Formats: sequence, structure tokens, C-alpha cells
Amino acid sequence: MCGRYASSRKAEDLAGIFEIEKWDPTEALAPDWNVAPTKSVYVVLERPVKDAEDPAPVRQLRTVKWGLVPSWAKTPEGGARMINARAETVHEKPSFRRPFVARRCIVPADGYYEWVTAAEERELEVEGKKKRARKQPYFVTPADGSVMAFAGLYEFWRDRTLPDDHELAWWATCTIVTTEAETTPLAGYGGSGPASLAEIHPRMPLMLPQERWGAWLDPSLTDAEELRGLLVPPGGGLVRAYPVATAVSNVRNNGAELVNELEGPEVGTLF
Repeated sequence: MCGRYASSRKAEDLAGIFEIEKWDPTEALAPDWNVAPTKSVYVVLERPVKDAEDPAPVRQLRTVKWGLVPSWAKTPEGGARMINARAETVHEKPSFRRPFVARRCIVPADGYYEWVTAAEERELEVEGKKKRARKQPYFVTPADGSVMAFAGLYEFWRDRTLPDDHELAWWATCTIVTTEAETTPLAGYGGSGPASLAEIHPRMPLMLPQERWGAWLDPSLTDAEELRGLLVPPGGGLVRAYPVATAVSNVRNNGAELVNELEGPEVGTLF
């Protein structure tokens, strides 16, 4: 899954990387090293510009909330539970099937966090000596330092309790598509720690290689089967994973130090 990630790149840098044609500087976000559900995040999407004479889609950098609220929802309260959409079923689930064929986006990230329960902690939990085991966070990031491009969906929700001209009348939200975690060796694996993403967690966010960005964002591509063909993870060995401080487990903590690599895990023996 993807329940927390880091996003520190400036809007102008993302504009260059993704060949953005339009973005609003007033929507710029501060670097966030501990992005959690319901926070505002950047997404890359293609759609016509409102009130523009030319109806052609324009590639834009937009700010939305993480946690998709379906257009038919009565309230936005379920958004925090809709942070991920499974690649295997995204085309058929009521909350995702419409945006899957009509409103796809890319969620840029530096990398994402995943938590592993230490062996000793698991034993204590099984024996009933601990109600909740401590977990060691890992940071997963591209080995070459490039941006991670998560496959995502976005949606609009209208708050019918507010007048049309109210600034909060419309909500824009998103979800991140996930898939089975890779079993191939991580980049730089040296024989200690997790050997693959699957050893950290059975799921991972689906990362789109650059050659697939255009097709994924293209709003004219609406064939579900063709789109499902894009939901294939890139080749293995492109990311590395390393232990980071448990401070990231508290969403109130935020800073570049959260992605600093530790020499070893803080929480017991993991592998």
C-alpha cells in the first residue's frame, strides 16, 4: 500500500520534469517530508482549462486532497479511507471505475514509507505481552534520485450544502494506485536488510516509467482494457530501501531528517 510519502520538490521543478503547461503559483505547496492522507498534494493531469476558448486538454499541475471522494458520495467523510486503489480491481470498483477511464493523474513523490514489524516484536505480540508491536519504517526511493511518478486517479465532489460561488463548494481529491510488491532484488542490495520490496510489504504504489506518462494522462484514452495494460510495474532494481528514524511514524513530525538513512534499524532484528 501507500499510506505515507515524501514530496519536497518545488512546483517549478515539477513543471519542468513533467512538461507542465499550466500551474497556479498561488497553489504552491511547501516541501512535505511526511505526507499523510487528507493533506493537500500535487498531481499532474490533463484536462481543458476552465473558460478557455480552446477546449483541448492542457497538462496541468494541480493541488488536491489525498483521499478520493466519489462524485456520488453524500459526504466527504470516507475520503481518508480511499487513499489507495488496487490495480487489479480499479476498473470495476464503484468508487474508481469512472475516474479510471476519465480522470487519471500522476502523483509525484521523492519516495514512500513502509513499516516492518521486528521479529522480537512479533514474538511478544503473539505471546500477548504487547498489545501493539513497534514497527521500523523504511524509505523507498529511486536509486538514481529521480522523481517517483505514482499512477493516480482524481475526482471532483460537490458540497450541496454550500452555494455555487463558495470557495469550498467543490472538492478535488485523488487516490494512488497500488499493485503487488516486486520480488526482484532492490538496487544496491548487499546481503543484509530486506532483499526486495515484497519483504517489506506485499503491496506497493504503482510507479509509472516516463514513457508511459503521456498515455496514462491522455483523457481521450477511455478503453478500460487498454488502460489496464498500462498498470504494469517498471522493471525491477530501480529503487532502493533503507531504514529511517521512527520519528516519521508520528505525522506531526516533518523535516528533511526524516529521510536520512540509518546504519541499521532502530527496532530490533528485522531480517
